Amino acid sequence: MSDPVSALGGARIKGFAAVHEIGPIGMITLRAKGVKGLDKAVKAAVGTKLPTQRRIEIAGDSACGWMSPDEYLLVLPYAKVTSALAAIAKALKGEHHLAVDVSDARAVFRIEGPQAADVLRKLSPVDFARLEPAELRRSRAAQVACAFWQQDGGFTLVCFRSVAGYVMGLLTHSAMPGSEV
Repeated sequence: MSDPVSALGGARIKGFAAVHEIGPIGMITLRAKGVKGLDKAVKAAVGTKLPTQRRIEIAGDSACGWMSPDEYLLVLPYAKVTSALAAIAKALKGEHHLAVDVSDARAVFRIEGPQAADVLRKLSPVDFARLEPAELRRSRAAQVACAFWQQDGGFTLVCFRSVAGYVMGLLTHSAMPGSEV
């Protein structure tokens, strides 16, 4: 088995906010609704409770984000994905669900600094003044589907790996003083 590689090799820039690609990061899409043991499966996989609508629960280097009424994004260290999938399968045995490793299909970025929200404000139709801590927002960065949340004084943004270069370009341009998007 080959070693995991992030989409852009840890690309980073510094403008009025710092932007860098992070990874590889483990991610599991979990689809289930109203199934017995769902909360226990999430707890076993990432150590968090099940989030409520448009929220993310974070526990150390792991998290569970609400993506839709029957979809959750589990974020965890890359090396723990296999054991997390096994824990989910055990907790939800006999229940209708789908748990898929999507780690290699995603790119993850951090936008940090006092003006981090300004970088995303140029790209996304979101009222950042009203975005609460622990709120997960599915939106767009320009024309690209993404999800992001505030964490540790900045934002974590997840998008499809296939558009990682484009998103890094958007974030780079947006983080430069005097830029307009």
